[in-house]
This record gives sequence, C-alpha cells and structure tokens, in this order.
Amino acid sequence: MELRQLRYFVVVAHTRNVSRAAEELHIAQPPLSRQIQNLEAELGVKLLDRSARPLQLTEAGRFFYEQALQILGRISQLKDQTQEIGATGRTRFVIGCVASTLYGGTPDLVRRMRRRWPNLQIEILEMMSSEQITALKEGRIDLGFGRVRLADPAIERVRLREEALVLALPAEHPLAQTPDPVRWSALSEETLILYPSQPRPSFADEVLSLLADARVSAGATREVRELQTAMGLVASGIGVSVVPASAQRLRSSDVAFRRIDDPKAVSPVIMSYRINDASARIDDIKDLIQEMYEAKPDWLELSGSRVKFRSP
Repeated sequence: MELRQLRYFVVVAHTRNVSRAAEELHIAQPPLSRQIQNLEAELGVKLLDRSARPLQLTEAGRFFYEQALQILGRISQLKDQTQEIGATGRTRFVIGCVASTLYGGTPDLVRRMRRRWPNLQIEILEMMSSEQITALKEGRIDLGFGRVRLADPAIERVRLREEALVLALPAEHPLAQTPDPVRWSALSEETLILYPSQPRPSFADEVLSLLADARVSAGATREVRELQTAMGLVASGIGVSVVPASAQRLRSSDVAFRRIDDPKAVSPVIMSYRINDASARIDDIKDLIQEMYEAKPDWLELSGSRVKFRSP
C-alpha cells in the first residue's frame, strides 16, 4: 500500500466521481481507476459501490476513508515539524505517557521543563506503558510515564509515587450517596468497566489482580480502550470503574468517586528512560520532579499519592 494510493482514494471518496477526482489530481482516469482497484485487491474488500451514482462508500470504505485522512494529516504534520526543526535547530524531546498522568504530574513537570529549557521543543504522546518500552528502545520517545511494572534490560525504571485508586460511580448510584470508602465486595453485583482493552498487560490487569487478591469477582466486565471512554460509560450508568484518584479532575458533574477500603488499592507512577542515555537532561528532570513534589501542588493532594522518589 502506497501513500499515493491513499491520496487518490481520499480524493475519489470526497468527490464521489472518478472523472472529477482525476481532474483534481491531474492524472488520466484509467490509471486512477487501476490504482483504486489495486488498493481494493490488496485489502480484499470493496471500498466503493460503483453501482450507485454518485459513487458511494461501502462500510469498509467509510472506515478506510476516515483512517486515510488521519494518516495523511499525520504525514503532513510530520513534514512540517521536520522542516521546522531543521530550520530552527531546536532540540526535540518527546514524552510518552498514559492518559491518567495527564491529570496529575505530567503537565506540571512539562511547564517546569519549558521554563528551564525555553528553546526545547517538548512533545507529549499518549501511549500505554508497554508501548513506551518499545518506543524508548526505538528512539521514538525520550521519557515515559506509565503505571504497569514492566522489566527490560535496556530500560531504567524509577517509581515516582504510589497513587490511590478510587471507584468511579454514576452520580445517582447508591454507593455514591455516602462518603464512606467502598469495599471490593461491593463490585460483586456491578458491571466493572476496565481499560485499556489493548495492549496487555495493562492497568486493567492491575485492577483484576487486586480483585483476585480480595477474592472478589465483578458481576460482569466490559473492556474499553481509553480512560475517557470508561468515564463516559460510568456517567451513562452502564457500570463502575476503578481509576487513579487524579482522574477525578476529568469530570465530576455526573460521576462520583469513592476511595477503596484497601491499603493495596494504589497504582504506581513509573518513569522510564533508556539505561544507556548519557543525557544530563534526565538528571535535571529528576531534580525538577523533586522540586515539584516539595511544592505540594493541589493535584498531588487530590491523588492521595505517597511519594516514593528522591532525587540523588
């Protein structure tokens, strides 16, 4: 599959007319039609319903069109950013993080990094803990903040803190009507919404492990990809979810939160970086994290975190 084919298909899907698409692309109609046919043959599905006038997208075609738009947009962004870095000479530093850390310390740290290094181009990519390990080894990110305990000989891991877990409930749920901590046994009659569904192992497995330790099984489980999706389903009354306490900042008008009556109901925040990274910036970032914790920001108190990290 070639980027040229994606561009061709996007124009055809937008115009719903091969002749008009060929004019926009400044190519003849027959080679354009062949490229679309080759694309369909490679995928093994029909993307266009040619019996309709104007052309209509099949279900597979609609999905492919949406994804192709995102890929081409990302390629355009990649080109622009690469040219900017080449023109300005700015150093790029990429941080990978699980979504829940964006409601805790990651934004605070990035603000401090920007003040410390105003010419540093800092980027944040949302990715799962296991994805961060691969991205670090491939050089796609420079630092990772995750929650799952993963071991790799090429990666140094530093446990920064233990964050309390809370149960997210629909605002009108009976358990939301009292401030008392909730026991795991209360989940035996609930639909438990777990995230992320992929990749595994993940935070979902950490939650299931805590339930297994308490010898409790949820009434039913449902897995979703993202924290935001889990919270939306909770707000809709579909189930409950176990989330890091900092996620309380995500939404509070239609979701209630209760602490879990178990001292083991915590989730680590783990910083990961390449073990052979000779950059002095990693040591400086550790100092910034120490300063951040010593300042006792509001989000740290909200998350009920126990700080484990001490900068050397």
